[in-house]
Amino acid sequence: MLIKSSVIKKDYLTTVNEHVTLEEALKILEDSGFRCVPILDDTGTIFRGNIYKMHIYRHKSQGGDMSLPVTYLLKNATKTIKVNSPFFKVFFTIKDLPYIAVLDEDNKFYGILTHSKLLDMLSDAWNVKNGSYVLTVLTDDSRGNLVKMSKIITKYCNIAGTMTLDASAGQLGGNFVRRILFTLPAGVSEETLKEIVSKLDHKGYVVSEIEDLQAGMTLMSDENPGVYINQEKK
Repeated sequence: MLIKSSVIKKDYLTTVNEHVTLEEALKILEDSGFRCVPILDDTGTIFRGNIYKMHIYRHKSQGGDMSLPVTYLLKNATKTIKVNSPFFKVFFTIKDLPYIAVLDEDNKFYGILTHSKLLDMLSDAWNVKNGSYVLTVLTDDSRGNLVKMSKIITKYCNIAGTMTLDASAGQLGGNFVRRILFTLPAGVSEETLKEIVSKLDHKGYVVSEIEDLQAGMTLMSDENPGVYINQEKK
């Protein structure tokens, strides 16, 4: 249901019929301003693939026959997800596509999920709009670390959002490094922030970066280390 609520339904989309010519498809693309649109069958329920403006331009510039059916340059025919697909499948399927075609439970075309909608979902999960600070905390992969860090933070404030990232290239004491991003809720003071960072550091959890969401700036990072931690240690 998380995906379904973010899908742009087919009734609100510009699409092309599988039997239109490349010339006709190009006009639709130029009039709509989109760089690609879905190709559907005669019933408007079966997704055939996508047609890209740049592929038609390239075909035309090379003297290609513009009376060919649009399916001649069809792309991404298998790039689809189900409306009830898990989030991580969506995230890795969309990749470099401007959008991913979404099918309903009966494999009929339901709509599309765009990159911008996907980013909005991530932003909501991270609670960027309503948060105050984001702490990036480095830890190894030991059991219980997330619980322990959460307990430290919740002694001072609620946690507005959490995201876990694996830094496969990094090492912490020779161990695998996990980056956990904690979004603190609006209203958290700098003094409270300093206390949280100090306590995390005291327990061996490295705060590698602090972002001030409201000011739109990074207060501490690997390139600008230890602003708050160092103040506490003076």
